[in-house]
Amino acid sequence: MKKDEGKYPRAKVFGILQSGHRLLVEEFEGEHSKGRGFYYRPIGGSIEYGEKSTEALSREFNEELKETVEIEDFLGFIENIFYINDRIGHEIILIYNVSFVDKENYTREMFTIQESEQVSFAKWIDVMDFVTGKKVLFPDGLVDKLERGIS
Repeated sequence: MKKDEGKYPRAKVFGILQSGHRLLVEEFEGEHSKGRGFYYRPIGGSIEYGEKSTEALSREFNEELKETVEIEDFLGFIENIFYINDRIGHEIILIYNVSFVDKENYTREMFTIQESEQVSFAKWIDVMDFVTGKKVLFPDGLVDKLERGIS
């Protein structure tokens, strides 16, 4: 494995936004630590230097979905160390329970996310699809937390 010398873990923040048994996640396709194909992760992203994690999470929802969320409570963190194509990645991820301010968003089936020139989608996925392994959810360890009812 190649070591990324001189790099530090990246600080990230994700929001767990649920509607009943469904979780709002962003869909990606490509290489990931479990192979290749579709994979999902909660809405969120990197915490910028000098920015509080709650500010970063609000910013990410605003940038990605053009929506406002209420941050309800801190659920914990996950230290995510992963390998893709012999390269190591290391993230410290803070996880918060959040809810939409505009309740109409719970009836939307999909959200379009545009970052630079890349377009992706956020959609509601049944949590059991991740628990049973039918769909892949990152970061590793999040499925276990959801399964234990931390949501």
